[in-house]
Amino acid sequence: MAAVLLDGKAIAQGVEDRVRDRVDALKAKGCIPGLMVILVGEDPASQTYVNNKEKACQRLGLRSRILRLPQSASQEELEEAIRAANEDSSVHGILVQLPLPKGLNEARALALILPGKDVDGFHDINAGRLMRGDKGVVACTPKGAMHMLKSAGISIAGKEAVVVGRSNIVGKPMAMLLLQENATVTMCHSRTQDLPAHTRQADILVVAIGRPRFITADMVKDGAVVVDVGMNRVDGKWCGDVDFGPVSERAAYITPVPGGVGKMTIAMLMENTVLAAEEAWAGQ
Repeated sequence: MAAVLLDGKAIAQGVEDRVRDRVDALKAKGCIPGLMVILVGEDPASQTYVNNKEKACQRLGLRSRILRLPQSASQEELEEAIRAANEDSSVHGILVQLPLPKGLNEARALALILPGKDVDGFHDINAGRLMRGDKGVVACTPKGAMHMLKSAGISIAGKEAVVVGRSNIVGKPMAMLLLQENATVTMCHSRTQDLPAHTRQADILVVAIGRPRFITADMVKDGAVVVDVGMNRVDGKWCGDVDFGPVSERAAYITPVPGGVGKMTIAMLMENTVLAAEEAWAGQ
């Protein structure tokens, strides 16, 4: 029996509908939520991501600004742009598009963003709050993945969850979110020995490693929930880190690529920006 598809497009639409209502409520008070995206260089994938974010802002009524810096921009120029956005009261969310060109210090740049404007959830303070289980901004992709699970009514408490990939952007925050929902969490990575032995134990398997179709059906437990965060371009087409066809015959639920977690990432960015605007307005 084929797995149930966790339709990121449909779930994201529901999130956007609620976000639009919140934007309208803020506008009625005289506040227009504003997102500033800082893009350095001409990376094609980054250009596409930034354009998608701008389109989402336009759909939902947010003010979108894109600051494009040249490939040759210095660390000082990048940091000055971040400081200016921090001081601009019309900017509620700041996003530095990653990856940055070689020679720029990503950690230094992200640390400069005010935690309340850090809509990507990458600042050390927000990452620390997530680890402690305190209120803070949550990274958009894992937040979106969790929303998908909850929207489908999938029980998390007490389940064996395995996260493959330990990045600060997806793997680590995803593990923390699952732990907060009382799952028993195992993190796997490039040094894990006998990876299939771990993945076959997973009731919930989250994969974010950037290796196309790496997780095969024999690595997945019957009836598992499979969340594929990978986005890989192979022969001109997008595919995930999971071998979708065979795995979908074994899993109970699975996210497609495209049309899965990627749609949720943008929706959660919009939600985080509106939340930042609401909190800024309440603090006036």
